[in-house]
Amino acid sequence: MTNNKRHGDAASQLEAKGVGETFDLDDTVLRAQGHEVQLERSFSWMGALGLAFSIVNSWLTYASCFGVAYSYGGGLVAIFSPILSALVQWVMLMGVAELSSAFPSSGGQYHFTYIVAPDGYKAFSAYLVGTINVIAWWVNTASGTIYTAISAFGICEFLVAGFVGTQWQVYLCYLLVIILTLLPIAIIPQQRIENMTKTAMLLSIIGFVLVVIVCLVMGKGTYHPSALVEYRSTSGWGPGVGWLLGIGNGEYAFAAAGACVHIAEEIPSPARRIPLVINLTIILGVLTLVPWIIAMTSVIQDMDAVQSAFLPSLELFYQATGSKAAAASLQTYLTILYYTCVPSQWITSSRMTWAFSRDNGLPFSDYWSEIDSKRNIPVRATLLSAAFCVIYGLLYIASTQAFNSIINTAVLMLNITYTVPQALLAIRGRDMLPPRYFDLGKYGYSVHIFSVLWLILSGVLFCFPTTNPPTLANMNYNAAVILGIFVVVLVCWVERRKKFCGPAIDWDLLNMAQTVAH
Repeated sequence: MTNNKRHGDAASQLEAKGVGETFDLDDTVLRAQGHEVQLERSFSWMGALGLAFSIVNSWLTYASCFGVAYSYGGGLVAIFSPILSALVQWVMLMGVAELSSAFPSSGGQYHFTYIVAPDGYKAFSAYLVGTINVIAWWVNTASGTIYTAISAFGICEFLVAGFVGTQWQVYLCYLLVIILTLLPIAIIPQQRIENMTKTAMLLSIIGFVLVVIVCLVMGKGTYHPSALVEYRSTSGWGPGVGWLLGIGNGEYAFAAAGACVHIAEEIPSPARRIPLVINLTIILGVLTLVPWIIAMTSVIQDMDAVQSAFLPSLELFYQATGSKAAAASLQTYLTILYYTCVPSQWITSSRMTWAFSRDNGLPFSDYWSEIDSKRNIPVRATLLSAAFCVIYGLLYIASTQAFNSIINTAVLMLNITYTVPQALLAIRGRDMLPPRYFDLGKYGYSVHIFSVLWLILSGVLFCFPTTNPPTLANMNYNAAVILGIFVVVLVCWVERRKKFCGPAIDWDLLNMAQTVAH
């Protein structure tokens, strides 16, 4: 049977099912997954790319953690490990892109998990993935917010002799950033919100070019090209472990590229455009991060000072330019960029929270799943995400180490949510997927198996301390954090097990709609 014949038969069957002659395919696909349309499709593919890239912002994100990469193996590891990080994260996200093409929904990974899991395990496995995903996005949003505050205080310490910001002062600044980053969500009409995400992406690309040019021009005559290929470990780990830890560290710059999955119900033709946006986000991330870290490594004068600095990027700028004013100006621009990342994170975390509440995944779900009639966005879910960040930020006052441990764990939690539905699909068979625009075909099983194996390996690596031998000061608490999160999820499941409900799939309608669409 030809594609045109299948398309015609499916369209006729859709009309016979009462969908109507003027049905909207995107809405029909969503309805086939048990949900009614509640959000406007106000994001273009470029707006979605702006949202995903403004969150990932690979070069900017790496600027907040590249000092650790130097300790694992100098410039050699710092430059080449993020390339490998992008590759492994891209493979994992290809499985997510295919699932989002088959089952486009703002619920994302927990939604996929519920559909592909065996009948007796659907609810629990989907609830587990959904809760972990909600927490991961809340914590990711908190990390973007706190680093905006830390960057601001770092500039003050750099310029004002004797000034040292206390942890409670950083927390107060963190609260101010939360308020300021929520303002665009409240003020900008939803129909124009994508202009904000596209502007954030444009500002990031301009910043990347600006930082590279200024540092290279002002650092003329002081280049150290040998640093690009010099292996220099100060972490105490050998080359093998150092490289693996460097790859794990680099994943922080790419893991959130799946953010666009959670605005699937706000993009026209999401089955086509979400895979496109995920791929473009990774590509843009590599094209900005790699040149940036090459340029920065070549102008470093004192690597030990960069590694030990309160703000490694600021110390690097100072070494490159030799000017406090220039260094502070560049870091100020970076602080503005950190600020522009956070509104996109609020959008993603609120959509994930709203979608999970829609399936009764949270206490008082009826309240959190309401869509504001005037703004046409999940305002209550946004405020719930903000409330979590306010409370969670108190941990920074008590212990920066504990706060940072949970932030590092967020990357691992995102990868868990990416991998669980792929593992289930590999076990149950890929033939259960409906027709879809983005199809991994013969590479599907390889992608799923690789994702599982890498999750196991990286899960172990994320629990390694940054230096060897470990001390109380640099000990990694990720294993304890992950265990604690799983305990919390299991306790919550006791209360939710009879209330949580996943999507009710109409397979006939979904298959017909996807056939017509693709």
